Amino acid sequence: MSEKQVRVRAPELKGRGWLNVESLSLKDLRGKIVLLDFWTFCCINCLHVLDELRPLEERFGDVLVTIGVHSPKFEHEKDPDALAAAVERYGVDHPVLDDPELNMWQQYTAKAWPTLTVIDPEGYVVANMAGEGHAQGLTKLIEELIETHDAKGTLNRTNAPHAVQTSDSTLLRFPGKALALPDGHFLVSDSTHQSLAELDADNETLVRRIGTGKRGRRDGLEPEFSEPGGLCLLPPHAAEIAGYDVVVADTVNHLLRGLNLRTGEVSTVAGSGRQWRGTVDFDAHDSLAVDLSSPWDVAWYDDRVVVAMSGIHQLWWFDPVKRTAGMYAGTTVEALKDGPLHEVWMAQPSGLSASPDGGRLWIADSESSAVRWIENGEMHTAAGQGLFDFGHVDGPADQALLQHPLGVLALPDGSVLVADTYNGAIRRITDNKSVSTVLDGLSEPSDLVLTADGDVVVVESGAHRLVRLGPGTLAAAGIDVTGVRHRTERPPTMLAPGAVELDLIFEPAPGQKLDESFGPSTRLEVSASPPELLLEGAGVSTDLRRRLVLAADVASGVLQVVAQAATCDIDAEFPACHLTRQDWGVPIRVVPDGAARLPLILRGMDS
Repeated sequence: MSEKQVRVRAPELKGRGWLNVESLSLKDLRGKIVLLDFWTFCCINCLHVLDELRPLEERFGDVLVTIGVHSPKFEHEKDPDALAAAVERYGVDHPVLDDPELNMWQQYTAKAWPTLTVIDPEGYVVANMAGEGHAQGLTKLIEELIETHDAKGTLNRTNAPHAVQTSDSTLLRFPGKALALPDGHFLVSDSTHQSLAELDADNETLVRRIGTGKRGRRDGLEPEFSEPGGLCLLPPHAAEIAGYDVVVADTVNHLLRGLNLRTGEVSTVAGSGRQWRGTVDFDAHDSLAVDLSSPWDVAWYDDRVVVAMSGIHQLWWFDPVKRTAGMYAGTTVEALKDGPLHEVWMAQPSGLSASPDGGRLWIADSESSAVRWIENGEMHTAAGQGLFDFGHVDGPADQALLQHPLGVLALPDGSVLVADTYNGAIRRITDNKSVSTVLDGLSEPSDLVLTADGDVVVVESGAHRLVRLGPGTLAAAGIDVTGVRHRTERPPTMLAPGAVELDLIFEPAPGQKLDESFGPSTRLEVSASPPELLLEGAGVSTDLRRRLVLAADVASGVLQVVAQAATCDIDAEFPACHLTRQDWGVPIRVVPDGAARLPLILRGMDS
């Protein structure tokens, strides 16, 4: 590091409380390499990072301490009990600091979920990284810090804090999705138990369990899963040709699996097991060769399986007969925009349901707190206003608000039930015009199932069970609810009207260089909500710097920024290539004395 560079002391860690440990301070961690992971449990990119960090935590366990700083987006995520449940649900076994007011977020100048900050053994910040895909760079950085501080005598290889997790024993543990089987049984993705559970018609008695309960991706009669999610029953003609009956979204494995209900055998039917980090195309591909990204739900629509590809804010399709797969809707931009399927913007789609007549596909678009539908090749929004507007408001659909819904169920009468997860409620949308609350007081409902007898069964994920809606509940769908409106209040960035320089800061990880083997090494896409906020500077370019012109008569809004950089290993016989990508939704306020530069760190190094 240059003598002229200023070393920045890491701010002390303070919050509402700790999970997995009694307490920690940076003084306690002197001599350790500390990795702060600023996350929120709704965010799929944050969940990706949890999985990316596990190998590093295991390899460098004597010198590296990972601390999750939970800085919530949604109101529900501020609930300490909900956070504790999420820590168990996603197997977070490192210390977690509860930062409900985003104080640590502000002190460490985070602007995106997730953000990673590295602190050296002497207590100085040495790197900041936004987004996911940094495992390789972190590995090299940690190796360099170990070498440097071993030589200085400032590295402590003993007394690492040990996080301890406890969990209760229940038949199901944070079930994600469910499916009504032809024989009246229920198939449930028992996500935290890493398996599928078949329940009797009483939705309580276990008939059989499919999966060893060990996190993995093994096929066969003793299969392994990693947080399985959505379930889709194939039509008989497709099942007969494919050789299996149910398609399973094996979320964390980035795979689709096929289940033969008669034998219990599981096979991999789509996905390479690698996480998608490619370029957008709408071509057909060999289903076993494509890379997927956190498939969350699956549904039969348009004569194929449609996949809610939550990890990249798209819908994909999978043909079990032709054994091909490809993109169906969305550009990978995380936002809310309707229109032709190849042009729409989505935000972590997590629930799917085809209407009984097959004409519409309904979507729970969770991060925009929206319910959307596809019909005749176009996407529409029934309810929902954007990434940062949410709440529990009934009434006209264009004014109603939900909070991170994960499930939808299209009913024969044309209405749609919504598992409004973070409101703990079941909502109903009728004729795309009005939203009402059917039932509340539930614990994170994540899916809904319609039985052959006309009963509605709810997957109450936070309560680890399936529950039936009582007689007459649907008839009460029109009850009046006095609404509570929320908006995510991340501190806005104050910018001046007129010309503003957008500067994306990116430095290749140690041992890597920018790579143009497959086209330009960098890409930047900028848009705004409302669009009139941005007079100049919208669009796509390969330069990570952009001149923006902000309207003086628009007081506030959100800048949507998507950046990526391709790198490759230096001086390697068989170099590995990497793609770093991050989406920002930066809330801004236009004020006369605001800044004329907006720096965003895609990957930054201070040493």
